[in-house]
Amino acid sequence: EVQFVESGGGLVQAGGSLRLSCTAPGFTFEDYTIAWFRQAPGKEREGVSCISNRDGATFYADSVKGRFTMSRDNAKYAAYLQMNTLKPEDTATYYCAAHYTPYGGDWSVMEYGMSYWGKGTLVTVSP
Repeated sequence: EVQFVESGGGLVQAGGSLRLSCTAPGFTFEDYTIAWFRQAPGKEREGVSCISNRDGATFYADSVKGRFTMSRDNAKYAAYLQMNTLKPEDTATYYCAAHYTPYGGDWSVMEYGMSYWGKGTLVTVSP
């Protein structure tokens, strides 16, 4: 059974940075677009970013553009989300997910049913 595990969450002050990691040892990372979602208390889950398996192209929600950077390392079965200039409104549980995209993916995969999900890591940004 494939397990996606997120790590790197925590408490940070506004303006600070965190780097989230998503790992799935043994998973065929190279066949999947990897995505980050987040869900704040009392709010719906929203897409944050995704990275294509074909060319490494990255896509971001408007709310995080210019502040967050996503990357992946297929050899390490890992994806990352570097979050800079964090704001209190970034407070949420962040989830890693994957969707099968043999020819590569883009932001549209965020609308699909993701094939795999992690259990999330909590990010709290204090004012």
